Amino acid sequence: MVETDTTKQPTGLELYSEAAQKSAREVIYSYSTSFGLATRLIEPEVRKHIESIYAMVRVADEIVDGSAAQAAITESTLKPEAEIKAFEAECYKAMELGYSTNLVLHSFAVTARLVGIEKGIVKPFFDSMKMDLTDKEHDEKSFKKYVYGSAEVVGLMCLRAFVHTKTYSAEQLQILEEGALALGSAFQKVNFLRDLSADFSKLGRSYFPGVNVKNFDESTKKRLVADIESELDKARNAIPLLPKSAARAVKAACELFGTLNKKISKTAAAELILTRISVSNGKKFLILIQSYLGAGR
Repeated sequence: MVETDTTKQPTGLELYSEAAQKSAREVIYSYSTSFGLATRLIEPEVRKHIESIYAMVRVADEIVDGSAAQAAITESTLKPEAEIKAFEAECYKAMELGYSTNLVLHSFAVTARLVGIEKGIVKPFFDSMKMDLTDKEHDEKSFKKYVYGSAEVVGLMCLRAFVHTKTYSAEQLQILEEGALALGSAFQKVNFLRDLSADFSKLGRSYFPGVNVKNFDESTKKRLVADIESELDKARNAIPLLPKSAARAVKAACELFGTLNKKISKTAAAELILTRISVSNGKKFLILIQSYLGAGR
């Protein structure tokens, strides 16, 4: 009989953190085929941090947009407003202590402490999540605030994970941060366009200032598509500065959302408010392969 050397097996906090990270990994692959595929291009030690970041923001988004609201239909004492505040407070506590009884927040806290994600980056995210519970329409100021918190800072969090072991000049860091902000913004705006009708009819929201399904036309669509493409171009400019595996993943994400944006541009405005644009799995795998072969070289 061969005995197992238990000294080489994780125990205690190490085992708990490992289990927490596995729970975070399950979130990304359950909720997003696209991001799940892109993260496969990242080396394992960095990939786990991206999985942890995604899991935290996904759960927060579910509290204000999805599962919590559905649960509240049958349980009147459940209040999404209270739940997101509690989740936010527990997140900060986990970041401070390096421990949480919430597995997703524990995994995020381990990542945040290691790669340098500060509360100053995380707070704008939660501010935007809480806006989803109160703001049904946006003006230019509130829209910029919302996109910064809900998407751009998530790009900054991922950038921290990508580069925390690397050294860059101030000029290079500026390019990288501008690229991360632009990529997060482009992702969010593409999703706004894809979900225009659903957001308005089901959630009563209109994210783009002055835009809703009643006045959405070709000129508006072209303006928004051009804005997204310019942000994707800015994100692409930063790719050569990223570590190789991160460059591959970011390139894949850029090309995936670029493909979505092109499909949106070719879809009539009247049809776009009735249909959610998507990319086939076959096309996603092709983009993945091309990004693996073409980025970081």
